[in-house]
Amino acid sequence: MNYDYDIVFLGGGLNYAGAVVASKAGLKCALVEKNPEHLGGTCLHNGCIPSKMYLEAAREIGGADKPWFEGALHLDIAKLDDAKERLLKRATEAITKQCAKVDIIAGEGKVSAPHTVEVEGKMLTGRHIVIGTGSRPFIPEGIDYDGIGVITSDEVLNMRSLPEKVAVYGDGAIGLEMASFFAAAGVPTELIWRHDTLLRRAHPMISANALKQMQNLGVTLRPNSEIATAKTTRRGVHITFKDGSEHYVPTLLVATGRHAVTDPVQTPEIAVGRKGIETDEHFETTLADHYAIGDCNGKLQLAHAARAEVLYVVKRILGKEPEPIRLERIVKFIHTLPCSYALVDKIRSDFEKTGEKYTESIVPLAGLPFAETHDGHLGVMAVYADEEGFIAGGEIFAPNAEELIAVVSMALAGELDITTAKRTILAHPTFSESLEKAFLRL
Repeated sequence: MNYDYDIVFLGGGLNYAGAVVASKAGLKCALVEKNPEHLGGTCLHNGCIPSKMYLEAAREIGGADKPWFEGALHLDIAKLDDAKERLLKRATEAITKQCAKVDIIAGEGKVSAPHTVEVEGKMLTGRHIVIGTGSRPFIPEGIDYDGIGVITSDEVLNMRSLPEKVAVYGDGAIGLEMASFFAAAGVPTELIWRHDTLLRRAHPMISANALKQMQNLGVTLRPNSEIATAKTTRRGVHITFKDGSEHYVPTLLVATGRHAVTDPVQTPEIAVGRKGIETDEHFETTLADHYAIGDCNGKLQLAHAARAEVLYVVKRILGKEPEPIRLERIVKFIHTLPCSYALVDKIRSDFEKTGEKYTESIVPLAGLPFAETHDGHLGVMAVYADEEGFIAGGEIFAPNAEELIAVVSMALAGELDITTAKRTILAHPTFSESLEKAFLRL
């Protein structure tokens, strides 16, 4: 059978990276995106990039509360929004240039039959189909989302003025990051979540310190609270909880996770499960030569995971034999302020769940001069080794933890044993030297 394209990529998020590589290798590629100005996807336009930009602005405000500074900083979010838009415009233009050899097709696409993507009535055929349709915010039943009083992170990252007060519902990455942002920016903030602790999988010391950090930011904590209904009224957002109590806030940010976008799959040969489009370890769906990468496959909702997955798929299509991706070795992190949380591979809770033997080394940062002067006094370094003496994982709670965890990630990739890891000598004074200490204590 003759196909229009070697590969049709459905979704212009991190799929674009695969399209660029495939087209440079000589394959004829199409990239279907309903909004070509949104190339780069949620991460670039409504997620990772703008949220980290906003958090950096809030961190700078929070860092100015030291007694040796005088006066007060105030966030002009309209100017921040303008700067964000300029940044995203440049980034989108750069991605578009990278896609010079790719046919970018504007419109909503769907896989209507094997090897066929329908784009607003037009049929495109491809020897291979790569689906990368991402995810959308999940709104629990009973919450009346209107984008005005009841909002998601999409609205936050397009605000022109700060709310007088905000309640954040959810203790996942988005909820904790947005609560950190608003509180550090000076907005009275509440955090509402259904459990009694934060970062429930983390080491207990990290979990406790994450809670303390929120309190230090001035966040009003409402643990063990589940929202039954929420609706914008003249008085504000009216919240009723499952226990029957009521509450009003001017703005409710719903951050209860994201669900895979699977609607574009319109052919029964591709199975869709509860979490997303079903794939094997090679990200191939139940229909041969059809793949699903990124958030839509429900494996890991991380931009760097999506990028790794699509590049892996393209390498296989090109006839190469790349090493399988070990998803557990992809770094995960939550950018809270001032300490963020990062982990890779196995941590204490994983070992306790499986019953495997392990060795742990925990180094609190409290009392260390560098940590005290760099907002890291609540920090914790934790590294783990398996019963054979190899580095098995780690978790870090510290400023820039997402950068520091790279040392552990590389140790895993290099299959370092404890003896080799102990040879690591890191710079002083830094946060990383506490990671060196953690290796030495294994």
